[in-house]
Amino acid sequence: MSQCPCQSGLAYSECCEPFHQGDAAPTPEALMRSRYSAFVTENSDYLLETWHKEYRPQTLEFAPHTQWYGLQVLSASDEEETGRVHFIATFREEGEWLQLEEKSRFEQVDGRWYYLAGETDFRALSPGRNDPCPCGSGRKWKKCCSL
Repeated sequence: MSQCPCQSGLAYSECCEPFHQGDAAPTPEALMRSRYSAFVTENSDYLLETWHKEYRPQTLEFAPHTQWYGLQVLSASDEEETGRVHFIATFREEGEWLQLEEKSRFEQVDGRWYYLAGETDFRALSPGRNDPCPCGSGRKWKKCCSL
């Protein structure tokens, strides 16, 4: 059993896979985590299906050479039919380490949560020599991906 890309600590089969196969995510956070996993696995069908129809793009293309390394949920809330999730995702694109911080908005329609939109901020990540490597190896930056 492989670990879920959303870093919940659960196996993929017990976490995001059921949502990718059609089950409804029970909370905005669960939907956001499953969408992150869909970005990792480049599952554009799921991403488009879980995007609210009023905000959904016609198509979705993935940036080439993008590797996702981490997800940190800072806060999550839901009230009746609206929800919010604030998260930071770490990724590497074309050899550059980046972070995406987003405050996402969600809406529940007919018992299913949908992603509406989010306030996003992209920034370069510049670890110090002795900082943990952002790839999640547990090693220091200077002994890992900085090589």
